[in-house]
Amino acid sequence: MLWPYKVSQVNFIRYPARQHQAQLKTMHIFLLSNLLWLVVLASASVILDVNPDTKPTSKVAPRVVIISMFDSEGDVWYNIPEFNLLARNISVIGLSPLFPFVHCTSDGLVCQLTTGEAEINAATTITSLVHSPSFDLTQTYFLIAGIAGVNPKLATTGSVTFARYAVQVALQYEFDARDKPANFPTGYVPQGSFAPDQFPAELYGTEVFEVNDALKKLAVNYARKAILNDTVDAQKYRANYATNPLFTAGATGPSVVECDTATSDNFWSGTLLSEAFENTTSLFTNGTGVYCTTQQEDNATLESLMRAAKGHLVDFSRIIIMRTASDFDREFKGQTAAENLFGDPGGFTPSIVNIHLAGVLVVQGILKDWDRTFAKGVTPTNYIGDILGSLGGTPDFGPGNIFSDTKKTQPVFKSYRTLRRGGRKLR
Repeated sequence: MLWPYKVSQVNFIRYPARQHQAQLKTMHIFLLSNLLWLVVLASASVILDVNPDTKPTSKVAPRVVIISMFDSEGDVWYNIPEFNLLARNISVIGLSPLFPFVHCTSDGLVCQLTTGEAEINAATTITSLVHSPSFDLTQTYFLIAGIAGVNPKLATTGSVTFARYAVQVALQYEFDARDKPANFPTGYVPQGSFAPDQFPAELYGTEVFEVNDALKKLAVNYARKAILNDTVDAQKYRANYATNPLFTAGATGPSVVECDTATSDNFWSGTLLSEAFENTTSLFTNGTGVYCTTQQEDNATLESLMRAAKGHLVDFSRIIIMRTASDFDREFKGQTAAENLFGDPGGFTPSIVNIHLAGVLVVQGILKDWDRTFAKGVTPTNYIGDILGSLGGTPDFGPGNIFSDTKKTQPVFKSYRTLRRGGRKLR
């Protein structure tokens, strides 16, 4: 499938050892793909809005928007038998220059866009989408559908995971491991605190998001009907994890798993960092969250959607976080963290294919059961929103709703940057 501005970054982003070869090909791919894309648009039966965000005669009101992060995640949705997402291609001001269109079916019921990777790209793209005059997203379900690294304690490559919590694990103080205090198990320390095991005394508001658990379980039930893809290469690689009983899940075949996701712009590798962020996930969610996937965008996407929900542009209870596993976050016995990062675990292909195989069942389930279940919304049985309680309700993690009268003066919201002049002591 051809794609506008097709510059495949996946090899050197997911497997950096391939960077040099990929960069040599980038310019040729870029030029050729754009020429071919123009030919496709000229010959195909598609609708292309070439004037960004011109005032539409009627707004597109999708029932599902699929959120991809880079080209391969998006490509898997094109030319599929279930529906044609290239029937309408709507340009929106503020989308990534690499991915300038929202792609929709002819009836506008399903749309898809690609944000670009990492938190800044995700936040900018989603903010642009929700404020576009071309769309009415007030009843839309958002399916975040991307790949991720995976914790072998919980799942394996090719697995499809659905999260209740997204935790911004790298939003902390950081020591180089060579400089950290000797009694610290990690160089990461929650902001405003004095040790890795202390809850952050200073919050930015994006540290934790919780989404609708009842909706998540409906999505899981749809996805579990999929026959997931797997490859011989992935099977051979994951067998290395069988020597550690803690990694039984990592050594078995792909499945659908309910577990939580960690967001960081930094692409890390190794047991020490992975265990540190396991602890961060548990700490920030008051022991409820279970870290199993690592990605670079979800908290940014969720912050943009949360702010849109405050303005009644979207419904925050209609968000599904689905991540498929492409690689392991840590090494197996006898391997180094560097070998884990720079090697090829064979999980990329099944992770991409399984986005479609599992995700399309979720999309079809929402469409099929729209009148019976989804039009009116799925009532949350848990708190939904950010760590501050911005959308109302009381978070089941963190300090509670800071907007209630009893919380507004709590010290957790003071800026510790202004207090450093008075001196701070390690405990």
